[in-house]
Amino acid sequence: MDDQLSRVFSALADPIRRDMVARLADADAGVNELAEPYDVSVQAVSKHLKVLEEAGLVTRTREAQRRPVHLEAEVFDLMTKWIERYRRQAEERYRRLDDVLAEMDADQQSPTDRERGAS
Repeated sequence: MDDQLSRVFSALADPIRRDMVARLADADAGVNELAEPYDVSVQAVSKHLKVLEEAGLVTRTREAQRRPVHLEAEVFDLMTKWIERYRRQAEERYRRLDDVLAEMDADQQSPTDRERGAS
């Protein structure tokens, strides 16, 4: 499965990359800025950024001597649509299960219980 959604979820499987994405949601940052909180080399951070870039989650631009990393929020629309589709299906299954359980509960009530509930 070499589709973009698979690449995105794979890229986000790493906690450092998820944290980078969270930080980039606040503001663009350079590689050195992104490397600061981690006990890894700048080269390791660059490798993480390459994975995020290949997944389409970030882009790097050039501003004079600086190469800020920018979060591409549109990719989250793809993820949201995928998640939302399955969330709706799961909710529908739970609604059907609730209906079946309510029906079973009603069938198990004695006539006296049903009369009390109707009053």
